[in-house]
Amino acid sequence: MADFFNQFPPHRDESHSHDDHGHGHYDPGFWAKYIFSTDHKVIGIQYGITALCFLFFGLMLMLLMRWQIAHPGMPVPIFGHLLELIFQHPGMPNPAAGGVISPELYNSFGAMHGTIMVFLGIVPLAFAAFGNYVVPLMIGAPDMAFPRVNMASYQAYFLGGLVMTVSFFIPGGAAQAGWTSYSPLATSIPTHGQLFWIIGMILLITSSLLGAVNFIATIIQLRAPGMTWMRMPFFVWAQFVTAFLLLLAFPPLEAAAIMQLMDNVAHTSFFLPTGLAVGGKIAHVAGGGSPLLWQHLFWFLGHPEVYVLILPAMGIVCEILANNSRKPIWGYKSLVYSVLAIGFLSMIVWAHHMYMTGMGTVISTFFQATTMIISIPSVIILTCLFISLWGGSIRINTPMLFALAFLPMFGIGGLTGLPLGFNVSDVHLHDTYYVIAHFHYVVAPGTIFGLFAGVYYWFPKITGRRMNEFWGSVHFWCSLLFMNLVFMPMFAQGMAGMLRRMANGGANYSAAVNSHAGADVIGGLSDSIMALHTPILWAAVCLGIAQIPFIINFFWSISHGEKVGSDNPWQSTTLEWQTPTPPPHGNFEHFPVVYRGPYEYSVPGHMSDFTPQNEPEISTPAAPKIPTTAH
Repeated sequence: MADFFNQFPPHRDESHSHDDHGHGHYDPGFWAKYIFSTDHKVIGIQYGITALCFLFFGLMLMLLMRWQIAHPGMPVPIFGHLLELIFQHPGMPNPAAGGVISPELYNSFGAMHGTIMVFLGIVPLAFAAFGNYVVPLMIGAPDMAFPRVNMASYQAYFLGGLVMTVSFFIPGGAAQAGWTSYSPLATSIPTHGQLFWIIGMILLITSSLLGAVNFIATIIQLRAPGMTWMRMPFFVWAQFVTAFLLLLAFPPLEAAAIMQLMDNVAHTSFFLPTGLAVGGKIAHVAGGGSPLLWQHLFWFLGHPEVYVLILPAMGIVCEILANNSRKPIWGYKSLVYSVLAIGFLSMIVWAHHMYMTGMGTVISTFFQATTMIISIPSVIILTCLFISLWGGSIRINTPMLFALAFLPMFGIGGLTGLPLGFNVSDVHLHDTYYVIAHFHYVVAPGTIFGLFAGVYYWFPKITGRRMNEFWGSVHFWCSLLFMNLVFMPMFAQGMAGMLRRMANGGANYSAAVNSHAGADVIGGLSDSIMALHTPILWAAVCLGIAQIPFIINFFWSISHGEKVGSDNPWQSTTLEWQTPTPPPHGNFEHFPVVYRGPYEYSVPGHMSDFTPQNEPEISTPAAPKIPTTAH
């Protein structure tokens, strides 16, 4: 056993060592143990803390944008002067002069909000943080298959985030071409921020590819004896499919990013068409490139990316619902086959983002069909999770609250996406606030609620302490209320025709020409629709304030939270709860053997209402035969 663990390079905790040969134990020190660690648990924590910081940063950008939309041309309260100081560069106009967010700065905030939330916040937290910490424990592995590759993955992610963040402080500011960085706009904007953005994206993509290869190898090769494919927890299946999505969908975007980088610095024309006009003048480019090629390569990642966000959250919710309903998940195999179907179908739906590009009816029909089909396995997963609650002995705690709220929130996000999958309705709804509402229902009260549930659920295993339940409830109920108050009105705004990415919130939309001519304005947005911006702003502010109890609770509980009384405080069946708390290097004191499926709760005939996967089968002696009398 010791020889098996010693093949992994990180320091092994002396308190859990079984080495009786008298060898000394080398303490690598703080830097090697926590900064340049190859232990999957430390790397998972590094990913988690960094991603939570980026999520908070993205939230702050959103609050600044909502102020500008609700009160265009008005100085930002409290933070306005700070913005003016940050963006002050000698010899250049200040995009935050007087504390007012200019349209250019609004564009930067919009581009970076989307990039930070998706690529620096949710994906690293959902896939890398939870996956790194929990997956090896769940499958009975001592570490990831390639520990040093794992360390390199985090380092590439951290460098990518650093490059993205630094771009705010360079002359000209951060990227302004949106989080999708469409060409030729991304190449023609006169700022170096776009260059920083594309370099940061290359680093982030490299990080994800390294992580994806590592997860696939780990899940295939390092499962404990007896951990067959159909005994794996659903969270492991979700991470496995997510890793394949990253492995297959990110390389086209990395190639596209390198080509756009060449367009920016080497004056190539991969995405720049002939006759491109910039500022009323013909641009000095060779031409011959295709802007649509960028869209194809981006959205070939972009739609699998949605499932990269949501599948780990579904896996987390499944674990928590099974544990807190005290009964097996209904339709486990249906869940597994559904997540595999999602993984396959997500690769052939990308062009439903591109109906506005002049797509023909035949090809649009194909993508409409695949988009409708991919909703079926998603509905199956939700149905299995809902039915699993039926007849359960449900325990209500903070992880369960977030997991329960995930179900209807993701349902709203999924159902409102169906009109966007049809060409005929998407033509009207495309690039409106309806799209923002739909996508954020999937990602914010959907995915992020699942991730919050995971933080509260696995916190005792990571730290040995619980987070405070009262403040967890405050965090949940406030977040649920204000999430809906922020995004629900956007459906109405979108159906009324309000376009997204407008710094003034559409104040002069479709009205400028007619109003200047003195004519009656026809087609402008109504006062009631425009007035919704103000309550959305204050709901967003309250949503930001609602995260303060979580932040304080999180850091306070690390050292002052209630200590758990056992290694398995939730009385769970999966392997990560059968380790010491927190798990030592190598994870398991004795190499686990798996005897059963992951969700054996309330099984008749067992002494307790949960049977861990590594608990040996108890063989009951055969009943003695009663002799019979011959007649």
